[in-house]
Amino acid sequence: MPYESPWQPMRRSGQADDIDFEIKGEELQFLEIELDPGESAVAEAGAMVWKDADVAMTTVFGDGSGAQGGGFMGALLGAGKRLVTGESLFTTVFTHEGRGKARVAFGAPTPGSIMPIRLSEVGGQLICQKDAFLAAAKGVQLGIYFQRRVLTGLFGGEGFIMQSLTGDGWVFVHMGGTVVERTLAPGEELHVDTGCLAAMTATVDFDLVTVGGVRSALFGGEGLFFARLRGPGTVWIQSLPFSRLAGRMLAAANGRGGNRGEGSVLGGFGDWVSGND
Repeated sequence: MPYESPWQPMRRSGQADDIDFEIKGEELQFLEIELDPGESAVAEAGAMVWKDADVAMTTVFGDGSGAQGGGFMGALLGAGKRLVTGESLFTTVFTHEGRGKARVAFGAPTPGSIMPIRLSEVGGQLICQKDAFLAAAKGVQLGIYFQRRVLTGLFGGEGFIMQSLTGDGWVFVHMGGTVVERTLAPGEELHVDTGCLAAMTATVDFDLVTVGGVRSALFGGEGLFFARLRGPGTVWIQSLPFSRLAGRMLAAANGRGGNRGEGSVLGGFGDWVSGND
């Protein structure tokens, strides 16, 4: 979601802290958050690039929002939800404990775009890929989102278990490559590679559809299923999901260049036929 200008303030409208921010860079971006005294931001463990000395850093179980309640057991439950999505049990809370303004910066893990999204403007909930969350205003709750349909659960790939970000403040999600934002009208459908679906609003209906005939499934290089997204709602599509980038790097490390049907059931057979094995 585009934002109007650097250092965007968020007026207090609910639970999340008010934060200002600026996103810097092009392909390898980093996020700089400006905090007033007492304000906090929460980020993935290991995402920090630098911070002012007045910003205290505390590592906590879960998302640090305290929304689970129940003291230690509530925090442990929140951390367990993050573990299910493949994330760290911990997040890091950065709090400005001095005077005036203080800043802290977080870096994107791979080439792509850091997208600032205000949850209050997307219905209070954002569903995103499990490795997309970078940082947020303290008060945003991090949870998990399971696809309810059996077919989607069995074959949904990256789209089966996703992260759920809820609240009313700013969240910052990292998306690979170039990002396209599409707003779907009620009943409008879009077919997307399951890995290229970066995020969506909770109103979007997610399901799977087959790619077509047997020939397309075996030789098309796109796998067996597409994600079918049906409006109303907004979706964010990434051109280079990390799984695809990692697959290309692994193939190059093994001496297998090119992209001959990497998603195809017979991709390895195709390499043998063309003499590349």
